[in-house]
Amino acid sequence: MSTSFSPTAFLEEATALLGPKGITTDQEAMDGWLTDWRGRFTGRALAMASPADTDEVAALVKLCARHGVPIVPQGGNSGMSGGATPDRTGNALLLTLRRMNAIRAVDTENRTATCEAGVVLQVLHEAAEKEALRFPLSLGGKGSATVGGLISTNAGGTQVLRHGSMRALVLGLEAVLPDGSVFDALTPLKKDNRGFDLKQLLIGSEGTLGIVTAATLKLEPAVAARAVLWAGLESLPVARTLLLHAESVAGGALEGFEVLPQHSLDAVIDYLPTARAPLAEAHPWHVLIELVADADRAEGLPDLAERLLISAFEAGLVNDATIAASETQAEQMWLIRESIAPAERAIGPAVQHDISVPVERMPEFVETAVPLIEAAWPGTSAVGFGHLGDGNIHFHVLAPAGVDAAQWQAGDGKAISRQVHDLVTQWKGSISAEHGIGQLKRDELERLGDPVALHMMRAIKQALDPQGLMNPGKLI
Repeated sequence: MSTSFSPTAFLEEATALLGPKGITTDQEAMDGWLTDWRGRFTGRALAMASPADTDEVAALVKLCARHGVPIVPQGGNSGMSGGATPDRTGNALLLTLRRMNAIRAVDTENRTATCEAGVVLQVLHEAAEKEALRFPLSLGGKGSATVGGLISTNAGGTQVLRHGSMRALVLGLEAVLPDGSVFDALTPLKKDNRGFDLKQLLIGSEGTLGIVTAATLKLEPAVAARAVLWAGLESLPVARTLLLHAESVAGGALEGFEVLPQHSLDAVIDYLPTARAPLAEAHPWHVLIELVADADRAEGLPDLAERLLISAFEAGLVNDATIAASETQAEQMWLIRESIAPAERAIGPAVQHDISVPVERMPEFVETAVPLIEAAWPGTSAVGFGHLGDGNIHFHVLAPAGVDAAQWQAGDGKAISRQVHDLVTQWKGSISAEHGIGQLKRDELERLGDPVALHMMRAIKQALDPQGLMNPGKLI
């Protein structure tokens, strides 16, 4: 932003471009969007822009480039790393894509959906279901998370085991680049060897290279039947063996495989008045398994679920288990899994880590890290849960009882996170598995990231955004 910058002149031009519905400086209207979902970061903004279509986004970006105004793109504001929150200077324009919420097309023959960045995940699910299809990515925040935000952070969720993260589900992409030009690659091609796969460069870039405005997404046939199983077992290594067993028995029907310790189950039962333990007795670890089938295989799914459990018992892998007797019971089991994070937060202050290690080493990592952290920081409780099939651990460290939350998080909490990230790096893992870097982990990425990879990212950022206006202070 140059010394001759005139906020009044910029806002007049932006208002003329977007109309009164497209931009506001009203603090009350902006307040709810200036703090991240976790409440860790609060910023200020010059204004909040709400363009109605890609052309308006492109024109606005050109205007910002001319005036030197930084842009912070935002979807549903449900991110976990502060990646969609402006800084405290008040110089940036908060650009929300929520008005761009059209599903442009659902192609039933090719099983694709083309939709704008502001489409909420749950709305996309419902649109696909009307056509006997589904979008195979789900997460706890599906009622607020938007397609653009999911793409920008390369979101994961509970179905990555079978379908992959957003990178695997985005077939085509439209984005506005920092100079206001429009990158149009919405048409999916099975084969395209015209150089770099540029859409993959934008996926996971957290709005630092451009603004995702639309995408063509992969759909799957609707699930005609599902079986949800809950098992109690002795240890995480046993859970890993059970996963391999389930893959062998169920094959492509295995859609979800989540692990949680008894501590997390107890926390959810205390937190949710309606929650009930799926099994009669406590177990050191619990596994939530989901099997699915399309119409052609639906009839055989109950037998497959029973065969999986019987063979798991015979192999000595589970101590007790049950199969959901109804869809309501299945949803109750999944609600337990999706409520772990808020339930743990209700206990007291904690530092949360979204990390990954090589899949086969996840049990060993958790069994090593939990006692190590608890010994190094007396009074803390370390809890690991998550997606065993892809090595993604949500590793929470709960503070000792009675501490001042803000003081502990700023002191011991930060030091604990550094130690956790050091461990992850030693184990050849990642300090961000599915929530992105944002501003929460930016300094840690700088400290621990591969220098060659960081140099490449900075070079790409400089080439595409020489003014540094796209989501400054995030990722790199």
